Amino acid sequence: MSATDAVKDDLDSPALASAVKKAARHLMPMLIILYFVAFLDRTNVGYAEDALEMDRGISAGAFALGAGIFFIGYAIFEIPSNLLLKKFGARWWLARIAVTWGIVAAAFAFTSGDTMFIILRFLLGVTEAGLFPGVIMFLSEWFPNKVRVQMFALFYLAQPFSQMLGNPISGALISFGDTYTPWRGWQVMFFTEGMMAVIAGIAAIFFLIDSPQKAKWLDKDEKRALLRVMEAEDEVRSTDGPSGIMRAMGNWKVWYFTVIYFCLQVAVYGTTFYLPQQVRRIISPDAEFWQIGLISAIPWFVGLFVCYIVGKNANTIRRRRTWGTMFYTSTGLATIGAAFAGENGMPVLAIAFLVVSVSSFLACGPITWSYPTAFLTGTAAAAGIGLINSLGNLGGFVAPIMRTAIDERFTTETGLYGTISVGVFAFLAAVMFILTRNMRSRSDALLAAEEKTAAAPGH
Repeated sequence: MSATDAVKDDLDSPALASAVKKAARHLMPMLIILYFVAFLDRTNVGYAEDALEMDRGISAGAFALGAGIFFIGYAIFEIPSNLLLKKFGARWWLARIAVTWGIVAAAFAFTSGDTMFIILRFLLGVTEAGLFPGVIMFLSEWFPNKVRVQMFALFYLAQPFSQMLGNPISGALISFGDTYTPWRGWQVMFFTEGMMAVIAGIAAIFFLIDSPQKAKWLDKDEKRALLRVMEAEDEVRSTDGPSGIMRAMGNWKVWYFTVIYFCLQVAVYGTTFYLPQQVRRIISPDAEFWQIGLISAIPWFVGLFVCYIVGKNANTIRRRRTWGTMFYTSTGLATIGAAFAGENGMPVLAIAFLVVSVSSFLACGPITWSYPTAFLTGTAAAAGIGLINSLGNLGGFVAPIMRTAIDERFTTETGLYGTISVGVFAFLAAVMFILTRNMRSRSDALLAAEEKTAAAPGH
């Protein structure tokens, strides 16, 4: 039986639907927790900046270098980590990643000076490398193409949850530490949140399963239906996509989506790194911290629902392309719109634009990842997905440097021109995304079968 026939026979089966629901229920909560804690440990350093300078003499230059050098370590070790995940299995390797980054994150409690701070930030990037692309590859081996965007979207929900809950968690730990322990509050925050990652990593050993074949909570019919569809998709990916590590790293499609993802990360980090400061400038320079935190949480709260709705309904190639182009465009428009509205004293409109910007780039991520996972498999997937994520995440290193340099060159109170530069990258991604309609391969018949099933009544 051909791959297309296998998909047509199995995609609409109750056994497959049951298998997907069980897999989501058993796997997704643990993966979301891992990503939530990763974002918390990645960004909590911002809450300790002043305290580190006062207590340990960490200079502003060392702090800035440490904040950015995380992405260098992350990029260098991303592909090796992903290849090792393929060798040892997602269950143990994702657990290893969480435990080691948790230990490094906790070690920030003992920071003694500039050098140690910079080294620890680099090591944090090294140890966390492989988590995100590893999960993306893991999900592509568990969930058929027609529901994969929905699973990616559920995984992405950890980002807005982390941004919404990170402030109160970190703030509460700092207050608790200063009041009730002999440590400083920032030490308690680093150590506790680092240990949260260690505990999550140990839990992952018990909750994650490497493949459907090993899942005891799937019955024989569910395993058979899921495996037939995944094997059919894998057959097409191995025919259409590159084979092996070097061919994947030299494949033009991999580099095409690397550029798109880089543009996305510039938009993401060019906004999130500066969101509290931008909100303060919009509402009032004298605004209280709790006011800034509350208003800054609004875009992430709305983004939760947008990301989930888009993931659930972006179940055809045409819809993904259309929605992806639309959300990249709205990211650019809203990012620039927020800057202009803030510059011209329209705070309500500026906040509304920020809500659209954050919601849009959150929706872009799951849609974008559905493309490379549709043509990469095996070690090629490990290398290709690792390359896209590692080089793409360098946008997080470039964005603050670019935005700061442009703001210093064209001085404005609201950082107008630096914000415009971020929006330009989103527009570039939109143009590249709409051009994916020119990508044709022998997987079209398989994808068409999936789209036909997804569009049928009852789906």
